[in-house]
Amino acid sequence: MREFRDRVAVVTGAASGIGRALAEKFGSLGMKVVLADVERAALEETAAALAADGITVLAVPTDVTRAEEVQALAERALDAYGAVHVVCNNAGVFAGGTSWETPLEDYEWVLSVNLWGVIHGVRTFVPILLAQGGEGHVVNTASMAGTISMPYSAAYNISKHGVLTLSETLHHELALQGAKVGVSALCPELVATHIDAAERNRPRGLEPAQREPSAAREMTQKAIEEGMRLGTPPVVIADRVLDAVRENRFYVLSDDSWRRSCDARLEDVRLARNPVLVPPVLES
Repeated sequence: MREFRDRVAVVTGAASGIGRALAEKFGSLGMKVVLADVERAALEETAAALAADGITVLAVPTDVTRAEEVQALAERALDAYGAVHVVCNNAGVFAGGTSWETPLEDYEWVLSVNLWGVIHGVRTFVPILLAQGGEGHVVNTASMAGTISMPYSAAYNISKHGVLTLSETLHHELALQGAKVGVSALCPELVATHIDAAERNRPRGLEPAQREPSAAREMTQKAIEEGMRLGTPPVVIADRVLDAVRENRFYVLSDDSWRRSCDARLEDVRLARNPVLVPPVLES
């Protein structure tokens, strides 16, 4: 896509972090922006800030884990603006710990937001983009964690690997149809967001009945908090996404040591060797 003015972008997880940066970036190009988030107060604040900057914005409280709410989001966007051109399936959460200690509630929560949220977005919006017949683009937020398998993040890793392969599959399917709809898989490194405080949005019923003390979970939480402090500014990620949409480029990858970790994993697969742990290096 090269033309953005007066077109429509839908962004989930838009109230903060990468989602807010994406909304601001698309809005600055003259796009109408539909903001979706489960955190209502932050959503309203973000919408007000974008509107104050002259951006045409619609805020729709949305729980992406529920297919009917994502469908309602699409209907609100079409009712308001008549079309959708860019869809960013971006909402995400994190929970850490060893794979065997991680409570089932953590697996369910992380997968329901990070993976099922994208599945619902694809199933809802891709038919709309295809029916319109013109240019469109889908951006699915995976992670560099979807290209490697770092310890103590099983639920998150599974969700992001799932998003990456879903996106690759979608890319092939749209290409075989000759569709004018592009796909990008956003795979950022650690970004300065509030994902370390994702528990604030955990729904009732998915709190672990009992959470045993875990050194691995505590270590991972501290590492994530440090990563947020040192993380890449969300605006940098938004710039990468915009370039990818303009170029119809699929992979939107980190350009730091996470790429070396990914290269090591690719060599593991190519050589059929046991996995080698090559942790990325955070720079202060």
